[in-house]
Amino acid sequence: MHSCLTCGTRHYDMGLTKQYLRYVASAVFGLIGSQKGNIVFVTLRGEKGRYVAVPACEHVFIWDLRKGEKILILQGLKQEVTCLCPSPDGLHLAVGYEDGSIRIFSLLSGEGNVTFNGHKAAITSLKYDQLGGRLASGSKDTDTIVWDVINESGLYRLKGHKDAVTQALFLREKNLLVTSGKDTLVKWWDLDTQHCFKTMVGHRTEVWGLVLVSEEKRLITGSSDSELRAWDIAYLQEMDDLEEPEPKKSRGSPPGIQDTPEPRDGTPETDETPEDRILTCRKAGSIMREGRDRVVNLAVDRTGRILACHGTDSVLEVFCILSKAEVQKKMDKKMKKARKKAKLNSSKGEEEDLEVNVEMTLQDEIQRVTNIKTSAKIKSFDLIHSPQGELKAVFLLQNNLVESYSLSPSAPAPQAVRTSRITLGGHRSDVRTLSFSSDNIAILSAAAESVKIWNRATLQCIRTMTCEYALCSFFVPGDRQVVVGTKTGKLQLYDLASGNLLETVDAHDGALWSLSLSPDQRGFVTGGADKSVKFWDFELVKDENSTQKRLSVKQTRTLQLDEDVLCVSYSPNQKLLAVSLLDCTVKIFYVDTLKFFLSLYGHKLPVICMDISYDGTLIATGSADRNVKIWGLDFGDCHKSLFAHDDSVMYLQFVPKSHLFFTAGKDRKIKQWDADKFEHIQTLEGHHQEIWCLAVSPSGDYVVSSSHDKSLRLWERTREPLILEEEREMQREAEYEESVAKEDQPVVPGETQGDNYFTGKKTIETVKAAERIMEAVELYREETAKMKEHKAICKAAGKEVPLPINPILMAYGNISPSAYVLEIFKGIKSSELEESLLVLPFSYVPDVLKLFNEFIQLGSDIELLCRCLFFLLRIHFGQITSNQMLVPVIEKLKETTISKVSQVRDVIGFNMAGLEYLKRECEAKSEVMFFADATSHLEEKKRKRKKREKLILTYT
Repeated sequence: MHSCLTCGTRHYDMGLTKQYLRYVASAVFGLIGSQKGNIVFVTLRGEKGRYVAVPACEHVFIWDLRKGEKILILQGLKQEVTCLCPSPDGLHLAVGYEDGSIRIFSLLSGEGNVTFNGHKAAITSLKYDQLGGRLASGSKDTDTIVWDVINESGLYRLKGHKDAVTQALFLREKNLLVTSGKDTLVKWWDLDTQHCFKTMVGHRTEVWGLVLVSEEKRLITGSSDSELRAWDIAYLQEMDDLEEPEPKKSRGSPPGIQDTPEPRDGTPETDETPEDRILTCRKAGSIMREGRDRVVNLAVDRTGRILACHGTDSVLEVFCILSKAEVQKKMDKKMKKARKKAKLNSSKGEEEDLEVNVEMTLQDEIQRVTNIKTSAKIKSFDLIHSPQGELKAVFLLQNNLVESYSLSPSAPAPQAVRTSRITLGGHRSDVRTLSFSSDNIAILSAAAESVKIWNRATLQCIRTMTCEYALCSFFVPGDRQVVVGTKTGKLQLYDLASGNLLETVDAHDGALWSLSLSPDQRGFVTGGADKSVKFWDFELVKDENSTQKRLSVKQTRTLQLDEDVLCVSYSPNQKLLAVSLLDCTVKIFYVDTLKFFLSLYGHKLPVICMDISYDGTLIATGSADRNVKIWGLDFGDCHKSLFAHDDSVMYLQFVPKSHLFFTAGKDRKIKQWDADKFEHIQTLEGHHQEIWCLAVSPSGDYVVSSSHDKSLRLWERTREPLILEEEREMQREAEYEESVAKEDQPVVPGETQGDNYFTGKKTIETVKAAERIMEAVELYREETAKMKEHKAICKAAGKEVPLPINPILMAYGNISPSAYVLEIFKGIKSSELEESLLVLPFSYVPDVLKLFNEFIQLGSDIELLCRCLFFLLRIHFGQITSNQMLVPVIEKLKETTISKVSQVRDVIGFNMAGLEYLKRECEAKSEVMFFADATSHLEEKKRKRKKREKLILTYT
């Protein structure tokens, strides 16, 4: 066997096997924030208003606004981030993903320890309650789930909305939840009974956002029009003057409010009783926005004083919610003015009553402050109100940009001032061309507005140069200059040392689609939409601004064709030139005479990309018809046609010194192929949108790709061998795991199919956990049978015979079989426990119940065992009660559970009382210390004063 390090393959001398080296994801860069999620302020190192968390494809980036640096990356798995919510204590960040999963990250360590799986579609809303113990999640699957963050488990699933949930809010004082959805409804949920007791139907279009203000006495909603609707909330237990309603009559709700209590599935009940109602909700009026489009985001700061919203444009409208004292002051001024006017009218002889009534409007309570205009369309924003009265607003913009503004709402004419801008780390638009420098160190990326040079090792942007809409590029030999081809047909030549544009040449009348550097490195060829191929040479010309010469280009020849040129490529010996045309063919010409040599036809749609292998024997072409064809350059024969991608093939490039090549497609995948064996080697998945281009480094060790998701991704070749059979097996396993997750959820007796009110969902992890329980119970059965046999053997032999030890039990520290079962239960994640028990077959339940009885008697892990026990009793109630063998077990469980739970409760009560005592002691001590400090401070002041007086006396 010999190893070929240049091409990344290992060749066996027998010629039977070919082993490849695996490429893995190395880094994501060029991205400041992706569009699907929302930006939030986070507290780090005790500082508020300095750090922001932004979604970045599957990761979350924490940016320092002051320095403009990325300081922390919360690593995701595969799915794109769709929602962020920081916990009230500022220590954690809840992250919602495209597949419906939720992870809670610690901001101190950057690790995600808790995962919740319950939704079937993307998370659209996340909100903590006031203490941070519960988390409400809304999703595109129309469900709302309330999670217990401390116990790491789901509490309940609330069904009722008929379209995606857009917002969910906990009330601080009451155990209520309010949700809004794209089904135009706002629903109120009683979390004690988990049912919807009120549905507000006063919106004609989708409700995109809602906030609670004025000490939760007012609800403000934003929908697809220019109105912000305000609703007054009155809690019935607080309304002493509430009259007894007449039977079978409405309380006079305004049109658009439906006061019918609803069950958990959201269908209204017919017999309504007024006593069932918890609150009333009446429309108070509307605030008109300046924007005419829909509300995208509506939010209020933590103090509840500043309200802000934006539409699909670049303007944030800021409102101030006045306090009761401020409103009263305003009303007194109004009354004074009205009385003055009334007096004036009466003095003129007009007979008017001097009784003056001034009505309070919504505009008197909610006052417009100002508009904040950002540099591009707003995707999301967050607010923070500092104790000094300054308002900070941070924006995630559509063009991969983060901006922050500050504002003083109390100022007479408040003006927003931009305080920081994070721009350097990415392009404003999609990157359409990538190139590597000859030493593999620098990466060039170019988009519609700029060219950036990145250091591959540090992923830092080292140069940014403005350009026109770039389509193709390369490093000039020597890596000191770069050439960029633009959509307007220009060639732009840049100097990297100074970052200056050296020269702009009008090369083509239409778009300049492709560039190819000649193998002798003295020139290059361009192909454009003006149906021509042009040959260029590098030359040194005298620089007007300095004494030295500078690099320039001059055109030498032109090849005129009948169709638009999409792609050009030199053969390595510089004898042939391949030209891809709009008529779906690839034509091969001799470089020296420009005579026609071959025509490669067979693609159904135009060839977008192509490349010629290092030895000039093969040419691979990628087309919009989703196929890749491999041709021989000797005779133009098609060796193989491969169905490569599920959408257009956008880019194709050979790995240097090999017959392996990479393709990138609009189906978000990068694939590696073997052009000799026509094998698909591996798929690199990571991008979340169409991939536009890729570049392979000259050494073949690195691949960089760019996508519509604004990210650039670096892939690195490892020393790990890749065996095709194993790769196929891994693909099959991944497909099986996906199919397991898509299967119908197990139905609990008494519930109809689809009405699953459990919070979890079946995943491959829950199936594996159930399998571990089954294996543990089977091992317990086997070991118990072995113990009986051993006793019988010892009895027959009349002496003690050594017992064979199970290696699994030995690995756990030589524990008993029953203790092993308990260890397995303790090893299951809290968030997956119920779903694992739901998958467990009933044949294992009797053994589990008997073991639970043993464990509870021993007093170990009472909380965990009670949770499992009550869940199993709930889902297998019918089968357990009808089984006579289990009646004595249940009776014993009843006795032991009640006694042990009461013991645990007593211990907790004792501990609580002890903690309260310690708290009071600490408070008493701190007060004494506080007064001691104060008196010593006062005495010191007195001493200083006396000393000063003495000095004055001696002086006089």
